[in-house]
Amino acid sequence: MSFFSNFSSDRCPGTISGNPLNGLCEKVCIQAEKIFDAGIIQTRLENYTAVPENFVPAAPTYPLTFISARSTSSVGTVSALNVERQAEGCCARVQATVTVPIEIVYVDANGVEGKATSSVVLTEDVLMYVPAPSVIPFTVTAVASCVSPEGTFDAATGTFTISACLTCILKVAMQVELLVPSYGYCAIPPAQEYSQEVCSGFFELPLYPQGRACSKK
Repeated sequence: MSFFSNFSSDRCPGTISGNPLNGLCEKVCIQAEKIFDAGIIQTRLENYTAVPENFVPAAPTYPLTFISARSTSSVGTVSALNVERQAEGCCARVQATVTVPIEIVYVDANGVEGKATSSVVLTEDVLMYVPAPSVIPFTVTAVASCVSPEGTFDAATGTFTISACLTCILKVAMQVELLVPSYGYCAIPPAQEYSQEVCSGFFELPLYPQGRACSKK
């Protein structure tokens, strides 16, 4: 069993049935990351120059044939951050550089498949909500994903020229202590062990084919 397969207990997370106030027993202070604002940016990069590093295996034989590239982490590194608060409201102009690590897969001149690391850099200039000044500072973080199905290799410069699809989510976040209503501690059901019963499909077959029985005339 698990949370997913066991919804019989009122101490397990799941869909609420009946009065949601039933079972509330305390107010709990939890430490969490509060997201004040978030925005998604989706773009296609054309003729982007990616400089490969950390070849595996080392010292491939040129020229290289590009196969594909994709991000190796969902976390983008935010740098060159500049936040300019607007005169009215809590909005601000957020300028940032987001660096997304990628892995490039290629085949060298000897037909040996290899890979190398690189990065895709995205410059953002957006308008976002930021909280009022406080002792605890907010942070701007990025979640990013990149995939590149097309690319070529330039042996003269040792770089790849790729076309990439990039999705980036910028978040304005802060570590806070939130007071939330609670039903108490969760009841953890025992895990259900996986077992593959080789005969189960066979034993579930009907004894005879299903269909209309012949009738006598």
